Amino acid sequence: MAVTELPTTTRTTNHFKKISILPLIFIIFYEVSGGPFGSEDAVQAAGPLLTLLGFIIFPFIWSIPEALITAEMGTMFPENSGYVIWVSTALGPYWGFQQGWMKWISGVIDNALYPVLFLDYLKSSIPSLEKGLPRVLASWGLTLVLTLLNYRGLTIVGFVAVCLGIFSLIPFVVMGFISIPKLEPSRWVEVDLKDIDWSLYLNTLFWNLNYWDSISTLVGEVENPKKTLPKGLFFALILVVSAYLIPLLVGIGAVPVDRAVWSDGYYSDIAMIIGGGWLRWWLNAAAAVANMGLFVAEMSADSFQLLGMAERGMLPAIFTKRSRYGTPIFGILFSATGVVLLSWLSFDEIVAAENFLYCFGMILEFIAFILLKIKKPNALRPYKVPGGKIGAIILCIPPTILIGFVLYFSSLKVMVISLIVMVIGLVMQPCLKFVEKKKWIKFSVSPDLPDLDNGEGTQTLVPNHLDNGEGTQTLEPHHLDNEGTENLNNEGTQTLVQ
Repeated sequence: MAVTELPTTTRTTNHFKKISILPLIFIIFYEVSGGPFGSEDAVQAAGPLLTLLGFIIFPFIWSIPEALITAEMGTMFPENSGYVIWVSTALGPYWGFQQGWMKWISGVIDNALYPVLFLDYLKSSIPSLEKGLPRVLASWGLTLVLTLLNYRGLTIVGFVAVCLGIFSLIPFVVMGFISIPKLEPSRWVEVDLKDIDWSLYLNTLFWNLNYWDSISTLVGEVENPKKTLPKGLFFALILVVSAYLIPLLVGIGAVPVDRAVWSDGYYSDIAMIIGGGWLRWWLNAAAAVANMGLFVAEMSADSFQLLGMAERGMLPAIFTKRSRYGTPIFGILFSATGVVLLSWLSFDEIVAAENFLYCFGMILEFIAFILLKIKKPNALRPYKVPGGKIGAIILCIPPTILIGFVLYFSSLKVMVISLIVMVIGLVMQPCLKFVEKKKWIKFSVSPDLPDLDNGEGTQTLVPNHLDNGEGTQTLEPHHLDNEGTENLNNEGTQTLVQ
């Protein structure tokens, strides 16, 4: 046993302003949904009845289990690495990196969709944005403007999310009141079981109601996350489901159903039929700003995830660099670059590719959730999903079955592209470890990481590791003293056991 003494380290604090409950609700709302825009394809794929049932039943199969897991794990690990550290703690850093890679890529793919949807709604009013160079330039310009907004800080993003959320939902409330005399409830139960595109139907539902775990990569920026996060997820769930069901009930009930025309952007036509040109313009503006909100919320989650991974030593230390507004500079740059590179994909391809990768990431999350219930039963969990180990397994069964269906209906093209992306991640992690060992690029573990006591002695859930190029050294667990400084031993030095 070799003993090395290191200087005492003092824990620093993130002094940037934290996110409160209301902005948190709308950031979650935009990370998951952003309103009914993009749900139209479900009607085209399966008709009115199955679409309405899908948006009622699917939250119980998928959204609620994912939100409950996020509430427990997010409060258990209140840091920006989010689901990456969940998987790392349960399965090891190699699989934690794979989780981070797949989730980051699926998030970037998802973000590439919002400029597309933004322009799809505007093209009915500005035909030149339908295709060609004007569309490409508009997409890149929008990406640049929204990236700059992310750079300005999460408090700005939260404030913008609240304003955009209210503005984008009001026209649907107005449209609902205007449509009351025109509603024909019989249209809600129309169904043709012989004409269903299951792949489009499931992918549309899955895309519109997932990503509840994205907020976990921002937990380190949330004010009092142990109480605020579960509340934010609860109210956001109500808001998301309502924002889908009410417009669908209005659109299907007030206008004769022609499934062929139900595609992204069709709510604009419904607004024209129900209220006229003024309502159409208002809804187009709402759709545009909703997609802006979706973009900034997703980019925040993606960029802070890279920062959190770098703070855990999984990525080069350069990713920990923050702007004067507290935002991760290189995380934002990498995420924006990915969006631009993927902007050539079509709507259906984007949704399918993102869902495929996201599914594999969720499988790792479910495994981590169950394993931590088994391996760390007494760990501090400020919010705990009831039922213990058996309850955790039961909670994960329905969404796992759903994942199987989504993967089964994936096209060969999407499957091949997604598998190539996964292989890149499998190779990238050992390459980064080799680079770290050779000290070609600086890697570091942040001293600000939470020390999570599992209630079974002084062992921490997430031990820090230092690689000296000749093996791995593990820091002995430590805790904060009353002054907020790490009390490592009586001599004020940190003992390293090799």
